[in-house]
Amino acid sequence: MESLPEAVLIRILASIPAVDLVLVCRLVCCQWKNLVDGAALWILKCQQEGLTRAESDAENWQNFYFLSKKRKNLIKNPCGEEDLEHWGEVENGGDGWKIEELPGDFGKEFPSEEVRKYFVTSYEWCRKAQVIDLRAEGYWEELMDTTQPKIMVRDWYAGRSDAGCLYELCVKLLSENEDVLAEYRSETVTIPQENDANWTEISHIFSNYGPGVRFVHFEHGGQDTLFWKGWYGVRVTNSSVTVEP
Repeated sequence: MESLPEAVLIRILASIPAVDLVLVCRLVCCQWKNLVDGAALWILKCQQEGLTRAESDAENWQNFYFLSKKRKNLIKNPCGEEDLEHWGEVENGGDGWKIEELPGDFGKEFPSEEVRKYFVTSYEWCRKAQVIDLRAEGYWEELMDTTQPKIMVRDWYAGRSDAGCLYELCVKLLSENEDVLAEYRSETVTIPQENDANWTEISHIFSNYGPGVRFVHFEHGGQDTLFWKGWYGVRVTNSSVTVEP
């Protein structure tokens, strides 16, 4: 192996699973450590697996590789397919939360056919939340503290065309002790009665938030403004939190 040209050795190493490269191959010798820590090996692995990125945007190809492979929606049950499973800190004002099939009464279809259900609020405030444990999802402390990858938050909301409603979103980045290190809080969105019932996306990107982030607290909710018994309040679905490469 010592006589192999470096380019050939990189090609051999690129065929090894990424976790084994970091946890095993990196410890073999100084040469292998330098290759595993270098950019060339990870650029090749990204190319082999179709993970593209402009050279000028690259700061750490190893982190880019792992973040790209891990990228997924960290919100569980975002569209109500499992009723209220995984949603905690639930506030059931009025008649409480309900899950309905799209498009619903006086509603519109969602832009994506993959989304089939939504949560709907009642005549008093309804709120629900999820807390995402970043370490449990595979985002290690050094990555979060040093690289500080962007954290993208998205949510979708709509009213029904015959009723007015309110909507709010609040997302917090929390430390180990659940101190708030960064926060995004939307304005209270007011949807008037006789609206078009179209779905609207709201989003926010956390970046340069500093070291120590270990949890993401996602909370949203709303109510109707006519105080009608039943479920005439804001509708929400397809919520997402992703850690971006």
